[in-house]
Amino acid sequence: MSDKINFNGLDILKDKLKSLRPLNAAELERLREEFMVDSTYNSNAIEGNSLSLRETALVLQQGVTIDGKRVKDHLEAIGHRDAFYYMAELADVGSMLTERVIRELHSLVLMNDARNKGIYRTIEVAIAGARNSPSPHYLIAERMDALLADYEDMKRDMYIIEAIAAFHLRFEGIHPFIDGNGRTGRLIMNLELIKSGMMPVNIKFTDRVKYYDCFDADGFEPLARLLLAYEEEEILKYIAKFGR
Repeated sequence: MSDKINFNGLDILKDKLKSLRPLNAAELERLREEFMVDSTYNSNAIEGNSLSLRETALVLQQGVTIDGKRVKDHLEAIGHRDAFYYMAELADVGSMLTERVIRELHSLVLMNDARNKGIYRTIEVAIAGARNSPSPHYLIAERMDALLADYEDMKRDMYIIEAIAAFHLRFEGIHPFIDGNGRTGRLIMNLELIKSGMMPVNIKFTDRVKYYDCFDADGFEPLARLLLAYEEEEILKYIAKFGR
């Protein structure tokens, strides 16, 4: 077991950001759109989408079709954008994380697959290179119910970033959907961060190996440390922007 994670620095940054509020609404909207494009690119790229960051921005902001790129890649970008904004709406009103919310987010993420969006898988799957196999399909509903119930205890017993990291690892381990689990899981992660008064985080495609290694680690601490670093980076960005 590694040393306990120290969240004191993050708490100081959160207090600093809070002291700058209220923040400029128009600027916040612009920054949220920039974050949406960047996180859509990175989250989709982690899963194999071939659109570049610039191409993703053109698809989402100007409705451009990129020559030579699959329709699926375009739809994945649009679906993630819609899911991101829905996630942000849920976070802004403090919606509780439920099975229904998870299914709805997944339905938007997987908008290109009418047969499987929002539906738990009914077949077995394997994840190349993973240390552990996903849950058998007949145990998915039971394990998702248990995860959501356990998450309430996690939030009481852990720092929120630790609880979110532990939830994410179990969610991805269950792998409840045939496709779109990673994108949906990272949106859930940001839903819970925003609800707890923090910033959404953008796990970079360039950090994918570090991110994947968290799933083979013992315990949730490596992922919690990764999320902590991203969270501090995002808050510092806002402090630099609004602390003039």
